[in-house]
Amino acid sequence: MKLSRRSLLATTTAAVAAGAAPAAASGPARGGGRGLRTGFERLAADGYRLLDGRRVGVVTNPTGITRDARHIVDVMHADDRVDLTAVFGPEHGFRGTAQAGGSEGRHDDPATGLPVYDTYLKSGQALADVFTASGVDTVVFDIQDVGARFYTYIWTLFDCMEAAALAGKRFVVLDRPNPVTGRAALGPVLHKEFATFVGRQPISQAHGMTVAELALLFNGEFLTAPVPLETVRMSGWRRSDFHDASGLPWVPPSPNMPTPETALVYSGTCLFEGTNLSEGRGTTRPFELLGAEGLDGRWAEAANALGLAGVRFREAYFAPVFSKFQGKTVGGVQVHVHDREVFDPVRTGIGLLITAKRSWSGFAWRPDNWIDKLTGSTRVRTMIDAGADTDEVVAGWQEELTGFRRMRREYLLYR
Repeated sequence: MKLSRRSLLATTTAAVAAGAAPAAASGPARGGGRGLRTGFERLAADGYRLLDGRRVGVVTNPTGITRDARHIVDVMHADDRVDLTAVFGPEHGFRGTAQAGGSEGRHDDPATGLPVYDTYLKSGQALADVFTASGVDTVVFDIQDVGARFYTYIWTLFDCMEAAALAGKRFVVLDRPNPVTGRAALGPVLHKEFATFVGRQPISQAHGMTVAELALLFNGEFLTAPVPLETVRMSGWRRSDFHDASGLPWVPPSPNMPTPETALVYSGTCLFEGTNLSEGRGTTRPFELLGAEGLDGRWAEAANALGLAGVRFREAYFAPVFSKFQGKTVGGVQVHVHDREVFDPVRTGIGLLITAKRSWSGFAWRPDNWIDKLTGSTRVRTMIDAGADTDEVVAGWQEELTGFRRMRREYLLYR
């Protein structure tokens, strides 16, 4: 079942918090910094009216904070206007103690005493049963995304929406900025036969949306049974804003996303997870440092020769303390973005893959073809193996990207 944008927007609470008018009605939002208010800030300013009389559970992680760095769970737990009865933790956990591919399991939160349920690797009826067992009637989602299809929190959102629909729960999304802007969708669109937890549905590699916009898109296009959905929009956010315009503290959404600069390159350089090169895990600059034993300065020279917009590459040597090449000194590049306004992370990732393969005879794809899961089809891998250049690979996904951009436009909440 698909819903029209008109009917979807009728279910949202964009204008509820603090009585503010929707951005679409009031013109482009101005400000940023102190002028921006997140979905949670608007919800709290409105006295939590949206949650009045509800038994509430929150899907969140360490990024669910206020601008004075308090966690929203701690804030709501201390406020008797909210009947907060459960917390649901994603990959890495509610308090963020687990590494990639891990979670914190079922436990009681030491700070609040609230029961914390594990959502990681749960979906469908199994996750619906978790919501039912928790006793909540309203599930609230508040997690900072980084704008890439393969960052798993947006699929936690999708899975929780699907499970909430199965369990008969109401679903509320508190919006936060896309830290790498919401200007454009970039990169290949996932083919459904390659759906995994790093991409459940056919969206582009860099989606250029906020979590509330994605929730509307999921509900309108992809969920078999749409969930009763409400969103609390931000005020003061523009699609052109990077994270530093928000005035919000940066909390690493996962252990290998330490800075907004990491997020800026991630939707391109994460593709190196699909190769035998290090993607910089185990260093202080994950996804900005890339390399392998046997690589040298020739890769940086070849990458710079591409003339990619807004970025330069420095010959670099590093020794990861965990993950690929642990304890070994490897050679490669450091990615330096000098003009983020024109930088295209996905094109950059493709150019780096092509030049790495041409610069190093030891280059190999991961045996499980993980690159196909990341890019959403076999196209990128097979074209690079066939000797295609960067422009040819990028041209290969333009038709499907145009289709996604057209669909995406119907669910955008901000100018």
